[in-house]
Amino acid sequence: MKKSLRIYLSGAVQDVLFRDFIKKNAEEYNVRGFARNLEDGRLEVFLEGDTDDVAKMIEICKTGPKSAEIKNTEIIEEKFQDFKTFKILHI
Repeated sequence: MKKSLRIYLSGAVQDVLFRDFIKKNAEEYNVRGFARNLEDGRLEVFLEGDTDDVAKMIEICKTGPKSAEIKNTEIIEEKFQDFKTFKILHI
């Protein structure tokens, strides 16, 4: 079963190689979507793939790399968009 969701992370989540960390793990779990820094200091991550793999990625996002300090996580269910890869986007 396929699942799509958007995660907003706040705290020390920019400039700590968080997007690269998420991309590496997403590719390992065959999850597609994107990660990008937002102008308000949050990190936005869109994930889609098999339900179990997306669930693993949620936990990875909540933990982040060692240098990250996550203060808040917001998860929003989304409509499946059929991304083909996982990308790091730049505003």
